[in-house]
Formats: sequence, structure tokens, C-alpha cells
Amino acid sequence: MKRILVCEDEDVIRDFVVINLRRAGYDVVDVNCGEEALRVFNEENGDFDIALLDIMMPGIDGFQVCKELRKKSDTIGIIILSAKTQEMDKVSGLMLGADDYLTKPFSPTELTARIDAVYRRVSMSFAKEEKAPIIQSGSFVLNLKSRTVSKNGVNIDLTQVEYQILEYFMNNQNTALDRSSILHHIWGNQYFGDNKIVDVNIRRLRMKLEDNPSDPKYISTIWGFGYKWSGNGSQE
Repeated sequence: MKRILVCEDEDVIRDFVVINLRRAGYDVVDVNCGEEALRVFNEENGDFDIALLDIMMPGIDGFQVCKELRKKSDTIGIIILSAKTQEMDKVSGLMLGADDYLTKPFSPTELTARIDAVYRRVSMSFAKEEKAPIIQSGSFVLNLKSRTVSKNGVNIDLTQVEYQILEYFMNNQNTALDRSSILHHIWGNQYFGDNKIVDVNIRRLRMKLEDNPSDPKYISTIWGFGYKWSGNGSQE
């Protein structure tokens, strides 16, 4: 069964989330603080598909929990939950490794749709790669079976979203991809969010792949359109 860890300090919201996720078929473990979220995650040996984390909590907040969970697992889906609508809160969560964000208030339909979308990406990423081909682009090698990426023989740690974006890029070498096509390919056609999530993940990828992220050679920006991948470092 699909397992999700819910960390929310407000009882009413946590009960609302838990009831609706259980109705949707999830096995839910809920806690009311960041300290408990990390304790349960460790006790369960990370046996969760998704973590839903409130940002504003006493003690360890959702940002710190997100950061710690991402250190422990590249594969768990992480969704940040917050009453805040400021752009920087969304960007901060995504930069720390979250896969998506959900702003309060939200409907049961949006909640389950967002979580289902993240779960599909996490599960499909392991189910589809049985033929185990290798994709090579310049100094980068992507192994679809082990889901690893290396640059000049050195492995690079990527989240599942980052990995899937890179795979999409490498399968479309030197092709300009607009933000909407990246969004729909990775997050699905029913995604409720906006293109900002693409830009933040591209920024994270550049930090991990580029020699100089402020002067990217592999992932170039096509202004007013999207991005283009070139494994040999050419922006032509």
C-alpha cells in the first residue's frame, strides 16, 4: 500500500488531511511536529513513499525536516504544505529538495491530485526501466536501471524530479524545450501549479551539474521560452 508521512501541528488540518488520504487509499502515519517526523522516519527505516510537511511548526520546521529527509533519501516524494503564499517560501522549499508545494486552504480534490501525481512519478521511475539502457551525453552518463548519473565517472546525487528532468533533456539533446512541455512531461497534464516549479528545479540541477552554475554551459536558457540541453557544453 502507498505510505505517506503527514507532519502538521494543527489538529484540525491534520485530521482533514489524514481522513481524505485514507479515503484515497493511502496508508497514513501522522505526527504533529518535525522532531516526531524525523523520529518516525528513522524508526520505519524510511519506508514511506511521500512526506507531506507543514512549514510553520514550533521546534524543527518543515524546511529543516525537508532538508533532513532529502539527505536520507533521494527517492521519497516531498510536498511542502504552508499557509504562506509568498513566492520565496515556495522557492525555498523546492531548493531544499521538495517535489511540490501546496498552499492552504486547499480542497480534498487538490490534495489527493497533488499527492497522486508525486506518487506516480516516484513509482513509475522504478517500474519502467527494466531494459536498463545507458544514455550518454558528452561527459554525462545516465543509467536507467540503477537510476544513477555520473559526470566524468563521478556520481552525482539527484532527486527523482531532477533525474527525470535530466533524462528528458538527454533524450532531447540540443532541442529547445518550453517550460510547459517540461512541466507536463514531469508533473503531468493535471498539475495544478505553475511553471515556477520548473525554473527552481533547473536551478537545482545547474548547481549539481554545471562547473559554474552562474554561467551554465549544459542547460542553457532560451529566453521567453524554456531551456536546452547540450552535453558537450555548447550553447550554440
